[in-house]
Amino acid sequence: MDLSIHTTVLPHDDPDAAVAFYRDVLGFEVRKDVGQGAMRWITVGPADQPDVSLLLAPPAVDPGITEAERRTITEMMAKGTYGWILLATKDLDGTFERARAGGADVVQEPTEQPYGVRDCAFRDPAGNQIRIQELR
Repeated sequence: MDLSIHTTVLPHDDPDAAVAFYRDVLGFEVRKDVGQGAMRWITVGPADQPDVSLLLAPPAVDPGITEAERRTITEMMAKGTYGWILLATKDLDGTFERARAGGADVVQEPTEQPYGVRDCAFRDPAGNQIRIQELR
């Protein structure tokens, strides 16, 4: 098989705040912004990696999701336990400082983990956890 990761999805509950975070704080480019109001599907990604994207999507819009499931998803997003993504950088300290200066919600400062990686963590405006590992 010849597979690659093309797009992954995280929910958003405020499309303008999501764009501001991923574009202005993390430095991703906005590739597509489809829909209107809160019902927007926004594709972002690193400018130097055009084949890798992150789709920011309204949560729980699938017609097969029950009202109870929608409530659970909303509650989990509010707690920051619904979505997360792991990013990587060669400059963890610089990336951490730029994200913190940009107003990102810090969860964990750069830390050497017992399992052999150095990383930090933030929450985006929807509560998704953004973990960033240092490339070595």
